[in-house]
Amino acid sequence: MAESKVRLQKFMADNGVASRRKSEELISSGKVRVNGVVASIGDKVDPKRDKVTVSGKKITVDSENIYIMLHKPRGFITTMNDERDRNCVAQLVSDVKKRVYPIGRLDRESEGLLLLTNDGELANAITHPKKHVPKTYRVTVRPSVTESQITALSTGIEIDGRVTMPSEVHVLEKQEGRVVLSITIYEGRNRQIRKMCEALSLEVARLKRVSVGPVKLGMLAQGKYRYLTDDEVRKLKIAAGIDNKSKRTK
Repeated sequence: MAESKVRLQKFMADNGVASRRKSEELISSGKVRVNGVVASIGDKVDPKRDKVTVSGKKITVDSENIYIMLHKPRGFITTMNDERDRNCVAQLVSDVKKRVYPIGRLDRESEGLLLLTNDGELANAITHPKKHVPKTYRVTVRPSVTESQITALSTGIEIDGRVTMPSEVHVLEKQEGRVVLSITIYEGRNRQIRKMCEALSLEVARLKRVSVGPVKLGMLAQGKYRYLTDDEVRKLKIAAGIDNKSKRTK
């Protein structure tokens, strides 16, 4: 019944283990077994028949999805576990009854809106490079910023041999020695905004994500989380180019 099978990393992501990329890392490290046999990249499973375990713990099929927004503080890494015992976002959502994982990342020194879910389809759609889901950041730079630098940020800057997509850049505040910018990007490359600013000799003093697609951080307190509303989930799925048929809790 090959048509009923799905790729192992998709099965893992759909059931809240981790993102597809992280799931592939778990498979490659030998931590995943299918019916007792160590799995390999490329394996497929039948969700109704096969037993899949990660580090000895069985994955349970869960048809109910949850969606959370967290106000990540500085100093926390975007992972659900850390072998070096650093502060990670899992500590901030430890009382969530279902297993969730972050959609995308915020680096350790960045703060703001981080979405977490057990909906692998949505997580993959939002992070997929072809979807171009907008993400807006409030960025404080030093010492100042010129019009030519704003133009460069807006039109694209070469990072790691590839030019970034056009961005929306607006000056929010301008004081002596610091400028606050609103920057909206349409791709999710690693540390993208920091690298863009670094290329222009701009020091990033503070970087805070304030929205992902139509979902805004608002007045959510730092270190706290809340469940997304049905309307927020619906709009987020529209922005990611998928339908809104999934069941959900909260």
